[in-house]
Amino acid sequence: ATLIGLSIRAKLIYTLPTRYKVGVNIYEGAHIQEVQINKQLNDKERVTAALENKHLCAVVNRCIATPDD
Repeated sequence: ATLIGLSIRAKLIYTLPTRYKVGVNIYEGAHIQEVQINKQLNDKERVTAALENKHLCAVVNRCIATPDD
């Protein structure tokens, strides 16, 4: 769930103009660790650190790649 959420957040950050505020949340009751994951996905510093990790960034980029890429 964290990887999917991070991928969605990254795609939105990369695609939308900076004037938009991006927030990604898991539906209530959809995951046993919903609160912790939502906290991680909306912590700007954690997201930045995750996307600076070469391995994790490569995985996220594969998740958000389109067939034309």
